[in-house]
Amino acid sequence: MTTLGWVDYAVMLLYFVFVLGIGAALRRYVRTSEDFFLSGRSIPAWVTGLAFISANLGAQEVIGMGASGAKYGIATSHFYWIGAIPAMVFIGLFMMPFYYGSRARSVPEYLKLRFDEKTRALNAVSFAIMTVFSSGISLYAMGKLLHLLLGWSFDLSIFVAAGVVLAYIFLGGLTSAIYNEVLQFFLIVLGFAPLVFLGLRAVGGWSGLVARLADHATATGFAPGAYTRSWAFMGHASTNPVGVEWFGLVMGLGFVLSFGYWCTDFLVVQRAMAANSMTAARRTPLIAAFPKMLFPFLVILPGMLALVVSPTSGVRQEGQVITTSPTSTTSPTSITSTTSTTSGAPSAGIVPPKLDPRTGAPLRDAAGGVVLDYDLATPMMLLHFFPAGLLGLGLTALLASFMSGMAGNVTAFNTVWTYDLYQSYMRPGAPDTHYLAMGRFATVAGVAISIAAAYVAASFNNIMDFLQLVFAFVNAPLFATFALGMFWKRTTGHAAFTGLVAGTLAAALHHGLSLPAGASVGVKGGYLGVVTTFPSELAQTFWTAIVAWTTCFVVTILVSLVTRPRAPEELRGLVYGLTPKLVDTAVAWFQRPVTLAVVVLVVTVILNAVFF
Repeated sequence: MTTLGWVDYAVMLLYFVFVLGIGAALRRYVRTSEDFFLSGRSIPAWVTGLAFISANLGAQEVIGMGASGAKYGIATSHFYWIGAIPAMVFIGLFMMPFYYGSRARSVPEYLKLRFDEKTRALNAVSFAIMTVFSSGISLYAMGKLLHLLLGWSFDLSIFVAAGVVLAYIFLGGLTSAIYNEVLQFFLIVLGFAPLVFLGLRAVGGWSGLVARLADHATATGFAPGAYTRSWAFMGHASTNPVGVEWFGLVMGLGFVLSFGYWCTDFLVVQRAMAANSMTAARRTPLIAAFPKMLFPFLVILPGMLALVVSPTSGVRQEGQVITTSPTSTTSPTSITSTTSTTSGAPSAGIVPPKLDPRTGAPLRDAAGGVVLDYDLATPMMLLHFFPAGLLGLGLTALLASFMSGMAGNVTAFNTVWTYDLYQSYMRPGAPDTHYLAMGRFATVAGVAISIAAAYVAASFNNIMDFLQLVFAFVNAPLFATFALGMFWKRTTGHAAFTGLVAGTLAAALHHGLSLPAGASVGVKGGYLGVVTTFPSELAQTFWTAIVAWTTCFVVTILVSLVTRPRAPEELRGLVYGLTPKLVDTAVAWFQRPVTLAVVVLVVTVILNAVFF
């Protein structure tokens, strides 16, 4: 067990005081349901921009991307430079005018305005399920972290952590969540920047990291640069650690999953809808794109470093030495590596193995190799390098990432539940104070369901893989519906509903007939029979998303052609071709969305070229 100093606890305690204090201070400004769910649409662009990225920067990103960095190397940057930035530009330029201009209070409500009630209901239910699953992943990550660092039981950890998030959302609603997300953004940067610096110094800089990962790559059967070059080995699935070829990556992640998430997920869209003007709403995702481009260096590099850092290097303080005990049944803290370090064998660095909960022994895959617990890559880096005080800051950064991610999901859940399900189908026409009270009740219920979802997430050795699978089922077909609905006026409500159902069923069918290599039949697939296998869970997820999107897209078009469309005058402000083009003359040219978008895309192309 790690022994923390009083200064570490003081840093964490100060953070908790600020978080709860913000919630308490903002409670008096929450007078209506719009204040609680949408912040009264009064937040400036720079705040909503940082909240936009911070709501996504949950524990599943900080820990999950670190895990993916250890598992896949620099190719994990595709989740940012291909799997986020283009979609963030697209929503800022083309989709926010419809969300904000229609005055819809949520994404499902926009679907009602554009299509019909049943399409809204389907999306509201599926989104509510997805948010509590995503929130559960944050809880799982936090519970695992507290167990690792403080020796708390997993069960107790997730209940305590959930209680803190519940308190400040219950008090201040979305406004409290947004301003806490801005605070959490800066804490995450301050907490992880020193970790990257210390890690790179320990391995001899970037060149030293490249050399060590080259040895690891050749030991695992890949070319020397497979872990440090993002595009060069994407020609075939067998030549890169991700296990996916360039088409599956670009189409599955870069198009379907990324646009499906960033352009339709109310978790992030809600932050932009809280902006104080149309221009501010459009600038929100573009402002967020600037730090998003740089976050691979902050969250992916620690995972890559954990794979090659020597267990004897780093900064330690007395009482915090991590020892090797391969059969420990107490805490993962006691394990540094159980894989062979002989010549030619892959090194695990300080990434511990995943333990069998029954025996405490390291788990092994079908080939007999040790299954590494990649989710612990970043936490182990914190323990390995940070001394007292700095360790407290690092732990606080992880706590901040957990809270921002979970709070984002909970605020989205309580809005969709109250406006799109409860008000629409259960209690229409009630006083506004009733919906405000229901929003607070939904916050409590959402946290409770998230706790149950945390136990499901525990079956995956990489929580990012689990999250991408959830997105493949829900967001992939939804983006096809939005793309057709916003840009093709012929799309009908019956077609949208049928396409969404068909896309989700196609995702379930593909997942049920496929399985990642080395996985067992069950939650990871194959429950309908194993017809095909994929080199990795991500490869399976990407292709599941492609199948879901394509099915929804084709079915929606076919059904639209045989059903009656709505009159064009009913679609003004909801469809691109029937809506007047926006002209941003109220701000300077360098603050306009188009200018910001061009700069973002140019820098993204440069980053892809540098790490090609």
